[in-house]
Amino acid sequence: MGQMIKVGMADLKVCKAPDNLTTIGLGSCIGIAIWDPSTKITGLAHIMLPDSTTIRNNSNVAKFADTGIQKLVDDMIKMGANKSRMVAKIAGGAKMFEISGGNASGINIGEKNAMASKAKLKQLGIPLKAEDCGLNYGRTVEIYSEDGKYLIKAVGRTEKAI
Repeated sequence: MGQMIKVGMADLKVCKAPDNLTTIGLGSCIGIAIWDPSTKITGLAHIMLPDSTTIRNNSNVAKFADTGIQKLVDDMIKMGANKSRMVAKIAGGAKMFEISGGNASGINIGEKNAMASKAKLKQLGIPLKAEDCGLNYGRTVEIYSEDGKYLIKAVGRTEKAI
């Protein structure tokens, strides 16, 4: 059994079996897990915002869906993963706070994060195999390099694997 490597907020890490990755406290953030089943190289990004182009002086690529997913894929390739075999799973994107009266568009940051993550994966040609997004609760996730299992834990809810 390898070690469980923690990924912080606006952070990303890659590893390979037998090591695994986890990130805690995904609210409106998205945990993007990418896995290469052949090499068992695994990546996990904890992104906070959908789009880096809206923010100047953006030095933290891991914070955004567009740049974070790109960096995750690049880091996995450097480690020996093959992009054509990569598959992705995402979790998070919750609507953590109801805003009364304001937000006329109805699209919250969690939804935007999920949509931006899916769009970037599609652009890169990485199939999204499963997702657990939305609703109004935070999640902790663990991705297992050996079999690509993505475990989702939430307070007061049954743990599930996608």
